[in-house]
Amino acid sequence: MTENAKFALTRTVPFWAGLTFAAFGAVAGLALSDAINTATTLLLMTVPAALFFQTMRVANRDGSCTGKREVQRRYTKRVALFTSLYLLALAVMTFADKNGVGLHAVRVVLAMLPGLAIIGVFWSIGRLIVEERDEFLRMLTIRQSLIATALALSAASVWGFLETADIVIHLDAYWWAVVWFGGIGVGAVMNRMKYGSWGAM
Repeated sequence: MTENAKFALTRTVPFWAGLTFAAFGAVAGLALSDAINTATTLLLMTVPAALFFQTMRVANRDGSCTGKREVQRRYTKRVALFTSLYLLALAVMTFADKNGVGLHAVRVVLAMLPGLAIIGVFWSIGRLIVEERDEFLRMLTIRQSLIATALALSAASVWGFLETADIVIHLDAYWWAVVWFGGIGVGAVMNRMKYGSWGAM
């Protein structure tokens, strides 16, 4: 492969999407095999998250109807802010856990902070839907969200019944949010296949 071909490949959505799913699969595999603990898993999940945002950045850059618009800029800033807060909260929680912070109230607050940051990301997506004036882009965003919701809730339901029957291991609840974010990527691919655009998210 020539240098120009390699450079062109790294500028495509499939390249970044492939890296995203590969990173997610690697982290999930390590976590499910108990090779890494919960704190390490949460920290490593930032890698596929960062790759996902790069995928969406490339998709928005290459899309014919998703130029650099103010709505997308605000959305990107909000998601970047809440992702940064998530990483900070996770670091503080991990540090406190390793250093034996024993106060129950402090541990409750620290354990809630990463989840609140994820709620902030969901809020950012909701704001994107509300603020988007282009009806086509709004439809693509809602379609992505519905596909992600269907995948996450279906996976949670099936896994829950398998877990009740003692067929599979227990998964912590935050994994279903991770599956939802993966579903956003699936929704983007389905948008591209059906409508020729990745969407605005």
